[in-house]
Amino acid sequence: MYLCYIDEAGNGQTLDPARPDAPPVLVVGGFTVHDSQIKQLTWDFLNIKKKYRPQLRRALHLSDVIHTEIKGSDVRKDIRVGNRDQSRAAMLLVDSIVGLLERYNARLLGRVWVKQEGLAFNETGVYSTSVGSLTETFQAQLLDCHSRGVMILDSRTKSKNAPNVHCVTTRKYRAGGDILKGIIESPVFGHSDTHTLLQVSDLVVSSLLFPIACHAYLSDVTWNVHCDDAYRPLREQFGERLKKLQFRYQDPVGKWRGGIVVSDRRTAQPSSLMFGPGKPVTSGVVIPAQQADDGGLPSTL
Repeated sequence: MYLCYIDEAGNGQTLDPARPDAPPVLVVGGFTVHDSQIKQLTWDFLNIKKKYRPQLRRALHLSDVIHTEIKGSDVRKDIRVGNRDQSRAAMLLVDSIVGLLERYNARLLGRVWVKQEGLAFNETGVYSTSVGSLTETFQAQLLDCHSRGVMILDSRTKSKNAPNVHCVTTRKYRAGGDILKGIIESPVFGHSDTHTLLQVSDLVVSSLLFPIACHAYLSDVTWNVHCDDAYRPLREQFGERLKKLQFRYQDPVGKWRGGIVVSDRRTAQPSSLMFGPGKPVTSGVVIPAQQADDGGLPSTL
C-alpha cells in the first residue's frame, strides 16, 4: 500500500503592490511513499530534526521531538534574509530532505498556481481542483504499481477541508462506477504535529516548490518580498533532483501528466522552468489504455 501526504503553501490573497508580502503563488503538493518505508523514513526525519534543531537532542520525550516542527516558511526565510550561517544551514536542511525522499523511493506530485497581478484568486476552487488533479496522479501511480493507497491532507478548518474532497468522493461513489479504484477512501485530514510525515510534505512544498516557483516565474516582480534572487540556489541545486523524483505518466491518448504541474496565469511559461532553464520533462510511465478503461484514470479536470 502507498501513502500520499499533501500540504499547501500560499493563500488566496490578490497579488498587488499594495500587499508586498502576499504570496505570489499557491502550491498544493507533497509526496507518495510505500507503507513499508514509513517507519524508517520517520525515524530518519526525526534525526534530521535533531541535527538542525540541537535543542531537540535534550528532549525528554519522543513526543517533544515529534511535536516540534521545522516550518518550511522559516527555512525559506533563512535562505532569503538570514545571515551566512543561517542560509547555509537552511540549504543543508533542504538537501537532507531531498536525500531522504531519494533514499526511500518517494515520488513528488504538485500543482503550482502562479497569480496574475491585480486579479482575484479563487483559493477554494483552486485548492479543490488541485486535490482532484493530485488524486488522478496518485491513482495512476497505484495502477502502475498494482497497489492501493490513502491520501492524507494537512488539516486546515472544517469549512475549508470539506469542499476540497467532495470531487474525489463523488468520483468514487458515482452511479457509473468507481474510477479511483486504487484509492481506498476519500482523502483524510491530519495535523502535522501528530502526523510526522506531513511535516516532510510541508518542507517539500514550502521550502522548495514555493520559492523555486517564485524565482522561476516571478523574478521580475521586484516589489514582492517572496520574489528574491536568493532563491536561485534552490532551483540550481535541486531542480534536477526534483525532476527525477516526480511520478509522471502518459495517459491513453498520449498526453504526459502528473509530476509537478504549473499553471502560469502571468506569462504561460511551461512547468519545466521549475527544474531550471530549458529543462524538458518527458520521462515517465505509460498507463495502458485497456487498464485505464477499467476505471484506472479519472477524466481531466
